[in-house]
Amino acid sequence: MPFWTGRRALTGFLLAVVLLAAGWAAVVVAVAVHAARDQSTTGGADAIVVLGAAQYNGRPSPVFRARLDHAATLYQRGLAPVVMVTGGVGARDTLSEANVGRDYLLRLGLPGDAVLPLAAGHDTYTSLEQVRLWFEGRGSRRVLLVSDGFHMLRLEIIAARLGLTAYTSPAPGSPIHANVRRNTGYLFAEGIKVPITWLLQR
Repeated sequence: MPFWTGRRALTGFLLAVVLLAAGWAAVVVAVAVHAARDQSTTGGADAIVVLGAAQYNGRPSPVFRARLDHAATLYQRGLAPVVMVTGGVGARDTLSEANVGRDYLLRLGLPGDAVLPLAAGHDTYTSLEQVRLWFEGRGSRRVLLVSDGFHMLRLEIIAARLGLTAYTSPAPGSPIHANVRRNTGYLFAEGIKVPITWLLQR
């Protein structure tokens, strides 16, 4: 009798589905734990890094604005000497998220020499790669990463791969965080994105 009978094949398939679902659920829990953790008081950082989000004709979107507001608060608390803003140019846009974010922080009163818009990156990996390039030749590479909570675990994985010492501080005023249904959707999506990032280093 062949080993892979129809019944055994079905059992094997169902077991694989259960294991994949359990693994996905475990990753989602890890993402949620990291989303709730604020490491801004862990120690002094060399730079605060704001991950970009959408902008509309020179105005940060509500999600981006929440991140920038939080970064400004962290800077004003003296947690780092500079704020780096990442983010590229979206489809049909002419302004980069990084430059829009810089202008917004300047309007909040941060000094011009303390706000650095980085070269455009088209995704999280390339954005953090620009941060790594800025740190080339420097001994200390401690960064305080500001984004939405669901993003934090993936950011830590990428930052570690790029040789950055990362601490995370989720933006508390984000409209994503305030919307349970929307936030849950992002957490569930990270359950797939995090393993892909870990496996492919992107």
